[in-house]
Amino acid sequence: MAARAAAFFDLDKTLMAGSSGMVWARVSYEAGGISRRLMARWAWDHLRYRLRGASDEAATELMGEVQELLRGTRARDLERLGPRVLAGVLPRIYPQMLDEVHAHQDAGRATFIISAAGVELVEMLARVLGMEGGIGTRYEVDDGGRFTGELDGPFMYGEGKVEAMRRFAGAHDVDLEESFAYSDSASDLPMLRAVGNPVAVNPDEALLRVAREEGWRVMRFERLGRRLALAGAAATALAVGGAGGTIAVRSRVRSRGRKPRIRR
Repeated sequence: MAARAAAFFDLDKTLMAGSSGMVWARVSYEAGGISRRLMARWAWDHLRYRLRGASDEAATELMGEVQELLRGTRARDLERLGPRVLAGVLPRIYPQMLDEVHAHQDAGRATFIISAAGVELVEMLARVLGMEGGIGTRYEVDDGGRFTGELDGPFMYGEGKVEAMRRFAGAHDVDLEESFAYSDSASDLPMLRAVGNPVAVNPDEALLRVAREEGWRVMRFERLGRRLALAGAAATALAVGGAGGTIAVRSRVRSRGRKPRIRR
């Protein structure tokens, strides 16, 4: 029997407007798990991400911060945030991308989300959207049910996505040459080049340049969504950081010497 084709969808700025990580951060902040100072900085970082796209340096730095934040936290406490995070992500899903998912399914192709986001959120979102599965970043949990601060497998970014896709394809008899992949960012060029049918979705400048050179399909529809997401990111940063940075300064005084943590 011939291997089947599949379609792999990046999440942030591809399936959804903006960043799922920012939704998680907001929910964690409201639950008392992230300090005001860290939330304000992440909000501004998200605004820069919306304007400039992802970078290897920023992604690596953020992953290190998340690992340190989770160290010693009960996995159960993080899981309980899942429904609230999902409620923040679902309204941001692009209808155009759901149409793509459904078109692939109607053509007999399995559909998967592949994202640097935590595997629990990715799998939950895939189930709710009626997709066949999700591949996300796994964090190691010790025998006591607490995060160790280490990864349990590859970080789903850059080459890490390709490693996971190839392992997944081998285990599920998927032909990557016949498969599709969707992303917005040049950071996902390894993933896009790992399949026979790459698609650039609302691409950043670097990805758009490659897509044009390679003759890849390009989807563009994000102008309104981008403006709304930018406005939301700026509003969050101002609300958390305070006008003129006053609250952020006070937060630095209060937070000095204390690392942010999720309630345990």
